[in-house]
Amino acid sequence: MKSVSEIEQAIESLETRNAFQDDVIEQLNHELSVHQSEIAELKQQLSLIANRLKENAASPQGKEEIEPPPPHY
Repeated sequence: MKSVSEIEQAIESLETRNAFQDDVIEQLNHELSVHQSEIAELKQQLSLIANRLKENAASPQGKEEIEPPPPHY
């Protein structure tokens, strides 16, 4: 059988591991929330870019204004 001091030492070891794991979980949670907000911002920016590309592709007159036909035509 284990003595009381061995049991106390085992409990202390488990408490230390638990505290370390709690700290790691908190750090990972913080990193996850940072990444989620960055992903949301990037999705918004991508949506804006896609909308601008659609707007530019929808107006074929815009291309003619940018590059008129050569003068010999």
